[in-house]
Amino acid sequence: MSNSLTTDLWSSGADTKLDVIQLPTEQLKAMFRTLVLIRRTEESLLDMAVSGKIGGAMHTAIGHEGSAVGMAAALRPDDYITHTYRGHHHALARGMSTQSAIAEVLGRATGFAKGKGGSMHFMEPSLGLYGGNGIVGGQVPHAAGLALSSYLRGEDRVAITFFGEGAIFQGVMHETLNIASKWKLPIIFYCENNRYSEMTPTYRTSAPPELYLFARAYGMESVQIDGNDVEVVYTAISQAAARARAGEGPTFIEGLTYRLSGHMAGDLETYRTPEEIEYQRQHEPLVVLTNKLAARGVSEAELQQIRDDVEAEVKAAVEFAEKSPWPDLSEAYTDVFAL
Repeated sequence: MSNSLTTDLWSSGADTKLDVIQLPTEQLKAMFRTLVLIRRTEESLLDMAVSGKIGGAMHTAIGHEGSAVGMAAALRPDDYITHTYRGHHHALARGMSTQSAIAEVLGRATGFAKGKGGSMHFMEPSLGLYGGNGIVGGQVPHAAGLALSSYLRGEDRVAITFFGEGAIFQGVMHETLNIASKWKLPIIFYCENNRYSEMTPTYRTSAPPELYLFARAYGMESVQIDGNDVEVVYTAISQAAARARAGEGPTFIEGLTYRLSGHMAGDLETYRTPEEIEYQRQHEPLVVLTNKLAARGVSEAELQQIRDDVEAEVKAAVEFAEKSPWPDLSEAYTDVFAL
């Protein structure tokens, strides 16, 4: 693999070749709607962050949506999910309302955590979401604990944990990979490899350029896929979930993707060129799925209607959030737990 991010990955494709499941057109259209919903929600959040309406750090996953939408279609509603501080897309794909999500990021009382979780701690147990984490790699052992609970209870629930390629170099990652493989825990490790650990290209930090090879050292099934194609993601996660439910242990998936926005709001992006970003825009999830649907005869007019419907939904959600009340000061003392 070369050091150029404009010519690697997309010219030769991912390393692993899957027998990709072809999903029904109606399901793909529903997935397209979710992709657009996530994209427009995050673009709106980014605009509000830049304008000063949102305080603190704001990280979006614009360009990562394929992994979340493919996952949501592949897993059961009772399966477990943990993710990073860049996890709005997982929550929205899983079914969190745009109103609840945007209100939370704005710190309002109508948010899913009454404004106390914010952008970096998306969590909704009723949707199987057991939390984002501001610590790189911190959510990975949490998912292993959820998988262990499923095993000990004799259930067949699967846990999936999402993390970026930078988490690969955290010690807790390798401790978790080892014990998950040793105990054959029902867990899926999904690396959203966008090729940058904040502002540093992965080829400058990783000895092997193919990160999924790390997991093979632990005797774990591991694959590298195109994380921008929802059908590929669906196939890989479906197969991994089936293995986990059958007692065959964990799977490591390296989903190749690209972050089209900065690492966080206000990122000057001096570490990459506009040409590189523009090249990657030709392969991002919305483009890939739009082309698939067009090839199946879905008209541009129908796709535009979906975009228009989503635009109205997101606009209404922003207005709802901005008009929502701030939490009362007494809320600082509720929902607080100590061991």
